[in-house]
Amino acid sequence: MLKCSTLMCLSLAFGQAHAAEQWLLTADLWGNPVYGTLTLTSKGDNLSGDIDGDKLSGHRQGTSLTFESIDANGALYHYEGKMQDNTIEGIADFPDTNHPKVRVKHAFSARKIATRPEGQPRRYEFMPTNYSNLFDPHRTPVLTIWPGDTVQTKTIDSGGVDEHGVTKALFGNPQTGPFFIATAAPGDTLVIRINRLRLNRDYADSLDAIVGRALGARFATQADELGKPVRWKLDRERGMASLETPTEHLKDYTIKVRPMLGGLAVAPGFGSAPVSTGDTGRFGGNMDFNKVVEGNIVYLPVQQPGALLYLGDSHALQGDGETSQYALETSMDVEFTVDVIKAKSIAMPRVESPAQIMVLGQAGSLDEALRSATTGLIQWLQLDYGLTLPECAILLGSAAHYSVPNLAGRSVGVALKLDKSLLTMPRLQ
Repeated sequence: MLKCSTLMCLSLAFGQAHAAEQWLLTADLWGNPVYGTLTLTSKGDNLSGDIDGDKLSGHRQGTSLTFESIDANGALYHYEGKMQDNTIEGIADFPDTNHPKVRVKHAFSARKIATRPEGQPRRYEFMPTNYSNLFDPHRTPVLTIWPGDTVQTKTIDSGGVDEHGVTKALFGNPQTGPFFIATAAPGDTLVIRINRLRLNRDYADSLDAIVGRALGARFATQADELGKPVRWKLDRERGMASLETPTEHLKDYTIKVRPMLGGLAVAPGFGSAPVSTGDTGRFGGNMDFNKVVEGNIVYLPVQQPGALLYLGDSHALQGDGETSQYALETSMDVEFTVDVIKAKSIAMPRVESPAQIMVLGQAGSLDEALRSATTGLIQWLQLDYGLTLPECAILLGSAAHYSVPNLAGRSVGVALKLDKSLLTMPRLQ
């Protein structure tokens, strides 16, 4: 295979006049990696472009690059680095975050993002070989995809077991990913269309527990009777679940499965440490919302360059609240398509089905989660449908549907749903 020299590669990278290159920029601020989007456009030896939307200018000489940008507050950011292959490394000169007149030098690096393939959006098959127990902004992406692209992949169950019954990861909702979505930047909204969810093994595991939030005090003395493992048989052909070892009263109990993703998240933003895959937040997380199913669309607020999409904790079936602590935990084949809504940020996760729009509020208490869900749906109606607050009040008061998706985690979830058939006004977006 023919290889180019560094200088030749540099010439190829910048050889086409006005050809914009996308990079992931990482600055080391006192031991903390901070990520940004870098666009570089070359015309001869002159550079232009932007850093997180702030225009830059600069020049190159051989493999050396110098460029600078000025932010909205007039602060100057200066970069000097060297390019080798598809990376840049160097030193940045920034204003001190606490003393703007003081300058501080920081190491920085940049990784070139692959150019979007020509033609129609692509389909990718990704077979995971490792999994994450954190929603982590620092984890290396497993695949770079573009808006409109579709991915076929797999998840393992919440205990780390794959479709063949082999332990592949630590228990605690290990996730597949993250997927880097090119063009996605903080302030955007990531759109995840769930095209296909399919069971890929013939059993699921749960418990005969009832979470403390849902169990009355009168049953406290009987709590030692609960918490035993329950194995379910999954009839994939018929789409039904039944107990592997039923009690006398439940010997004929069968129920139709409805595969769902308990975990779906983007990486949390700057200032937030990596988050356990058992937790939830504005970024999504261990939502355990049984409307995250095939045919529905999930909207999440982008908080890091590339969004960094994680998915996992697949359930064959789950009742509202996941009151048994574990749903019917299993592994799954997943297909999804991504899109990006630029320069539009949402306050909390949204889900859209063919029949309803839904907002998921997640907080430490049911009261806070309810307020969050209500506020989020009002914002959706105002921004996307042009409704006034009094008009929203009329709709919610006459037609709102509340449910409690998640009681099993450290946070709880409340979903507010509204039938789309009632929204006769045109959608603005």
